[in-house]
Amino acid sequence: DTRKGSQPVDMSPIEHSHRDPAYKTIFLQSKTGTECFSASTDGQVLWWDIRKLGEPTEKLILDTTKKQDITKAQGGISLEYEPTMPTKFMVGSEQGSVMSCNRKAKTPAEKIVAVYPGHFGPVYALQRNPFFPKNFLTVGDWTARIWSEDIRESSIMWTKYHMSYLTDGCWSPIRPAVFYTTKMDGSLDIWDLVFKQNDPTLSLQVCDEPLHSIRVQDHGSLIATGSKSGTTTLLELSEGLCSLQRNEKALVTAMFERETRREKILESRHREMKLKERSKSSQDKDDDNKQEDDQGGEDYDDVDLVAQAEKEFFDIINKEKAVLEKKQAADKEAEEGMEKQDQGKTSPIQENDESTAEK
Repeated sequence: DTRKGSQPVDMSPIEHSHRDPAYKTIFLQSKTGTECFSASTDGQVLWWDIRKLGEPTEKLILDTTKKQDITKAQGGISLEYEPTMPTKFMVGSEQGSVMSCNRKAKTPAEKIVAVYPGHFGPVYALQRNPFFPKNFLTVGDWTARIWSEDIRESSIMWTKYHMSYLTDGCWSPIRPAVFYTTKMDGSLDIWDLVFKQNDPTLSLQVCDEPLHSIRVQDHGSLIATGSKSGTTTLLELSEGLCSLQRNEKALVTAMFERETRREKILESRHREMKLKERSKSSQDKDDDNKQEDDQGGEDYDDVDLVAQAEKEFFDIINKEKAVLEKKQAADKEAEEGMEKQDQGKTSPIQENDESTAEK
């Protein structure tokens, strides 16, 4: 409260607060106007009443296994809250997924209603479309993605993979087809889905250092971006980008519905293929089990057959070895006999020499 100086009026005690940095805090639509909730990479979402910050009024552990295990919780990076849906909120996680939650669920495990497998890295930005709340924008890794609440397997639209990491993004409050993204190379991309979908309509090099945040004025004509060094840059948009175009709502509605239908068809097809594979694998397994049952106690017979084959093999080897040894012994005896015979005889040359000497 600036009326009471530069120091904080109240502060939550460390033992009842987050264990990691609190990356996002949003005030709730309430009668008192004093309620808010916060998300942190410690895997918790905490609800607070600023009139009494001694401890949180409510707690949710972001465990997608629904066991409320803090060791398996995903860290919260971004939050989304729509006042027209006061019981619903969304959390973008450090692991890249988006969790749709319902605060008024009966048990803590039921509060996480759906999980969307979003990005390969932290979800830095998460925002519902101001005109179509069922569709929301996420920014993370190298892409920005548009989702439908009805499709959990995949996003319905996404940008190309950029060379630089995306850091933040938001919708235009005036035009339902326009959104903005910031990148690590210091550029700001303006996307107009009605104009073209594969590339940004306009890309501005704001600075030579990473841009980390972006906010749009309520009237949609001014954009503020924040850089790594703390520099804030204020940009003014042309009238075409901040004034509602003719039939734009109808065109965007048709586009989102078309892409949602396409993803539903693909999802159902993918589910059918999974079921076929599962039924095929289970059938093969049943056939194998049946074959094993038919064999019954023949496993021992198989073992006996192997042992018998080994015995026969070694018997043949031993027999051949014995025959070979016998043959080698016979050859040796024959050689010795030949040598003895040669010793008892004299060669013709030796006989001639002896006869010549006698003469």
